[in-house]
Amino acid sequence: MANVYFADTSALSKRYINEIGTNWLQATLEPSTGCTVFVVRTTAVELIAALARRERGGTLAPPDSVVARAAFRAHLSIEYKIIEVTEVLVNQAMLLAETYGLRGYDAVQLAAALEVNVSYRATNLPTVILLSADTELNAAAIAEGLIVENPNSHP
Repeated sequence: MANVYFADTSALSKRYINEIGTNWLQATLEPSTGCTVFVVRTTAVELIAALARRERGGTLAPPDSVVARAAFRAHLSIEYKIIEVTEVLVNQAMLLAETYGLRGYDAVQLAAALEVNVSYRATNLPTVILLSADTELNAAAIAEGLIVENPNSHP
């Protein structure tokens, strides 16, 4: 059975911006692998904002930013399974933020990853692997029992 991933914004951005871990992440998320990739709805805003900031800051050329945004939007509609932000998810995220001192959207990312993992494990499906380049989020995810892969560990 193919791997099931939950990708946070810090990891997913590497699919669209060439940096440490890009080659590994692109190969990992290649649709031909048959993997399933979950993202939380707020990732769309975070990723577009990150690309726009990089462009405004001069570290991403405008034509590259246009291509990256278009590719992400295309992938969002066909390659990613989207977890919606619900009241239950937000309540869980608040608890995670309090417990681990996470930033707001990182807590939402972790709550969504845990939600997917619980549903997979309840039906004896494989454990979900969190893809994240955020050290604090990764530590909290490990403490919550998730498997974590940091793309920065695969230069």
